[in-house]
Amino acid sequence: MRNLFGGRSFGPWRGAVYIGGSIAIALAGAPLSAHAGTAAAQTIVCPNVADRLPEIPAAAKAEVDRNLAQLDQQIKEANDKLARSSDQGPEFFQNAILKPLEDKRVAAINRIATAIGREGEQPTGLDSLAPCSMSDSASPAPSGNGTASPSPSSSSSKKSSPTPSKSGTASPSPSPTGTGAGAAQTITCPNVAEKLPEIPADAKAEVDRNLAQLDQQIEEANNRLARSSDQGPEFFQNSILKPLEDKRVAAINRIATAIGRVAERPTGLDSLATCSLGNGATNGGNDDGLTAADYVDIKTVPVSKQPQATDSGSAGTFLSRCGTSSDEHSNTDNIITAPGVTDGAQAQYDYVGNTSTDALSTNESLAEADTTCSNQSDRSAYFWPTLRILGDDSALDAPGDNAGQPVEPSTVRIEYRGNPKSEVTAMPQFLRMLSGDPRAASKGGKNARATWTCSGFTNRVTDKYPICPAGSELMRVFDMPSCWDGEDIDSADRTHLAFPDESGTCPSGMEAVPQLRITLTYDDVPNTAPEGKSVPFAVDSLASEQNSPNTDHAGSVVVMSEELMNKVVQCINNDRRC
Repeated sequence: MRNLFGGRSFGPWRGAVYIGGSIAIALAGAPLSAHAGTAAAQTIVCPNVADRLPEIPAAAKAEVDRNLAQLDQQIKEANDKLARSSDQGPEFFQNAILKPLEDKRVAAINRIATAIGREGEQPTGLDSLAPCSMSDSASPAPSGNGTASPSPSSSSSKKSSPTPSKSGTASPSPSPTGTGAGAAQTITCPNVAEKLPEIPADAKAEVDRNLAQLDQQIEEANNRLARSSDQGPEFFQNSILKPLEDKRVAAINRIATAIGRVAERPTGLDSLATCSLGNGATNGGNDDGLTAADYVDIKTVPVSKQPQATDSGSAGTFLSRCGTSSDEHSNTDNIITAPGVTDGAQAQYDYVGNTSTDALSTNESLAEADTTCSNQSDRSAYFWPTLRILGDDSALDAPGDNAGQPVEPSTVRIEYRGNPKSEVTAMPQFLRMLSGDPRAASKGGKNARATWTCSGFTNRVTDKYPICPAGSELMRVFDMPSCWDGEDIDSADRTHLAFPDESGTCPSGMEAVPQLRITLTYDDVPNTAPEGKSVPFAVDSLASEQNSPNTDHAGSVVVMSEELMNKVVQCINNDRRC
């Protein structure tokens, strides 16, 4: 597909053939024999999605066909990466190919189920079709059905615990053996039982059985944690926390399905699947909470280094005036990290720009929506998690384990900036951008971005909550990654975009695009110094992240007319202020 803004072509739908209004994609079914390594004789096979679907309502067919085509394209791209990585080992294949593929398939499958559910009964259990595997023989050519070769999922067959605790959360202390990082830690998970509606009598036995499985899963993960105390954070994440999350997803879905057979199916429970490492036993994921250590006097934060501009750089800026967030558009969705999953963010988000953005948004719906921006050609979505003043009991209905009174920014600045080393090229329509990581705390700070500062001290940015001096206002500054791979508008592992290095140079093979900076200023947030657990404010987060300041993040989906995007690029490259 040609870049709508006249730049290099990009290919989220590469290989697509449009037939009768739907999309068919031919996948490579031949063995990957061009390489001599382990992967050369292997191909990726996935369960068949199309064969498991109910009768598709006519009104949902186009969207279902589109997402089935995406499933096929995802497998093709994964097989291509497998062929290029024949010298790697099993851990690389699992973490760099199969797991990102599974994440993409989960999103596409959820979109299929949601599309059908809008017109009829939403199918359940499809998420068990997301995991794929590697086969030693070539898979047959697919037929537009979201599979390269049927392969049964193994994620739904688990042993049950004999005694249900009806909590869906546990944090037994690991064995005291071992002296490494894992020895003093335990795994904590959000409480599932507390989030369930009234359980129908006909579903109670199955729900209890799966709640017991959730507790058993945590106990087994904690035992493995104790045996692996000499390992590092990456091992804990990839070998313990992530497999635990996969098991919890399956059990939680079985709970929702059991209830849904005899009553209204609960939604948003999958956001409770993620667990984290803590330094002691807790009761469900957020009891430790914030302390004074999570806050810092802004005057003690070192000055941040900035890349030096060069003659070949682009120093212009473009402002899009989109107003401030309001109660009229906030929700607990995240279109980038949890597309198709209503209430999947487990936190509240504020928006400016596109007025329709939610988990179920499509490129088409975004393009047709209204905007809060004064330039109506900018229908981009700009969003971030809500900030709350703590110690106020007036917001008891906050999502997840969040609490406090939500506070809106007094000003929101949407600014597109240049690159200190080169000119910029146009962004593609519907580019997904994310700065920061909502799971950064449980990942040991990986992908975290320093976003917090104060007015008058904007050359000092920190990943802790800042305490601003009198007369200074709290600020959040989100710089989006601004190096694009020239092809994709989204990716499961977010590798379609990258940040420039310290000098401002983009990674090899990537090109500079306008850098979006979102700046939020708050004029009514207390600057009271924290004492112990008495803290002044915090940002919404997943329950597993306990409102850690380093989970702060923001996202955007670019929806601009070609004319406006060209103007943005011209202003930046001509060093103008627009």
